[in-house]
Amino acid sequence: MTAGGTTGRDAAPDGPTGQFRAARDFLLAHREDYRGAYDGFAWPRPAHFNWALDWFDEIAADPRNADRPALHIVEEDGTRALRTFPELAARSDQVANWLRAVGVRAGDRIVVMLGNQVELWETALAAIKLRAVVIPATPLLGTVDLRDRVERGGARHVLVRAADTAKFDGVPGGYTRIAVGADPLPPGWLAYEESAAAPYDFAPDGPTAAGDPLMLYFTSGTTARPKLVEHTHVSYPVGHLATMYWIGLKPGDVHLNIASPGWAKHAWSNLFGPWNAEATVFVHNYTRFDPVRLMAEMDEAGVTSFCAPPTVWRMLIQADLTQLRTPPREVVAAGEPLNPEVIETVRREWGVTIRDGFGQTETAVQVANSPGQLVKAGSMGRPLPGFAIELLDPVTGEPGAAEGEIGVVLADRPVGVMAGYHGDPERTAEAMAGGHYRTGDIAARDADGYLTYVGRSDDVFKASDYKISPFELESALLEHEAVAEAAVVPAPDPLRLAVPKAYVVLAEGWEPGPDTAKALFAHSRAVLAPYKRVRRIEFAELPKTVSGKIRRIELRERTAAGAEPGAEYTEEDLT
Repeated sequence: MTAGGTTGRDAAPDGPTGQFRAARDFLLAHREDYRGAYDGFAWPRPAHFNWALDWFDEIAADPRNADRPALHIVEEDGTRALRTFPELAARSDQVANWLRAVGVRAGDRIVVMLGNQVELWETALAAIKLRAVVIPATPLLGTVDLRDRVERGGARHVLVRAADTAKFDGVPGGYTRIAVGADPLPPGWLAYEESAAAPYDFAPDGPTAAGDPLMLYFTSGTTARPKLVEHTHVSYPVGHLATMYWIGLKPGDVHLNIASPGWAKHAWSNLFGPWNAEATVFVHNYTRFDPVRLMAEMDEAGVTSFCAPPTVWRMLIQADLTQLRTPPREVVAAGEPLNPEVIETVRREWGVTIRDGFGQTETAVQVANSPGQLVKAGSMGRPLPGFAIELLDPVTGEPGAAEGEIGVVLADRPVGVMAGYHGDPERTAEAMAGGHYRTGDIAARDADGYLTYVGRSDDVFKASDYKISPFELESALLEHEAVAEAAVVPAPDPLRLAVPKAYVVLAEGWEPGPDTAKALFAHSRAVLAPYKRVRRIEFAELPKTVSGKIRRIELRERTAAGAEPGAEYTEEDLT
């Protein structure tokens, strides 16, 4: 046995592994008992904890997991990669030894830019064991973004796919360069494959303090320059016990989460959440989304739980969902609120209800519809075990509002909240002011404690002195068969100050033009109150971040600058 994150492995009830397991098992025992889980759960708060050593290696040593796949990847050409828990535990020890040999030390920051490939999970575990600080990066990033990651992140090492090495030609610095799959190897780069010759016996060079930094995440930048979010060795590994609970994962499950590496949701549901539950992470790689192929692979792999962003769910329901012979037991969505018509379609065809969850890069999942609970139409659920949520008055900042900014109560600080914005104490203090972590998201709470998402505080706008939630209008538009995607922003208006304008992506078979615009205006009048009606429409692709979130700031700027001649349709002109 190698040494753990403390002074040695300690699975005793009061040791870090024992504390973590007790909290995990409590949530498993109350998987469909929300009230019991919420009232009885307490975060484990070990002084020292190394998730890879104190948890992953422990479950890998369990005879019940000897042959259980921890990771199952299916490529587009049908080839498969399967790794058991013991295989990944041993291989990550080997990678950790090799990384140490090439200069990676505790506290060093390393940009990891890999796709959904085995080396990504090997590196994640190895970096945790070494106490290196990972800066996750999606392979979609270009040189400008990577320069920002290396410079602001203070990276001393980068580990990337061979296909992406050229992007670093324009990124200055004396950092170690490691390439995966490079043949031939570019000058100045080390070959990850050399790690295969490293020894397997790994010994940590010191204890892992719970508050030591583990990850530095650059946010998606939907409204401003990406922030640099710092997470610790407990805030994500332990914090994602909440994610495990929301999804409803349990030992032996096969979990599919569609998310790009480099973004927080990938760590939520492709690393910490499933392996906290001793479940298999299943991945299907593809270059172009094919719902029929995806469902065939889900059947083949025996997927029991499925998480996807709303964009994927909207594409999926365009197919015949009955082609999936064995639907997952649990289905969830996150990233942006899910529209009711998608939920109803999946319920009708698969007999299961998609359950929304709300969280941020800065936190684990805070609010969700957990398994076995009543799901109210349009609601994202209730605060999860370990999180107390208050709605803060938008003007005074005082808690207790029926509708207001979602604030995580910090009096008994949830483990699953970031350490802060790295290198930005002022922004951290602002976000944590008044005893709450202020999310910047607006919600409404009903009498039963259910929260309904309204929108980002900087997305909600006023028209004729009425407050407008873009999400509500977008949901209404998506009910029309012509609409595949929609985003609503305020458009300047001399009389009303602002009116709702919709940017619309049409479904297959519909053509942009006055007839389609007229049909959508009529639909808007039929389903929305007069003050909420969409007044302007433009057919256009939606600008998105590399993580797939709509860049509303770009749409607001485009709208403020004025539409190109003939590109915009107004309700007044078509009625």
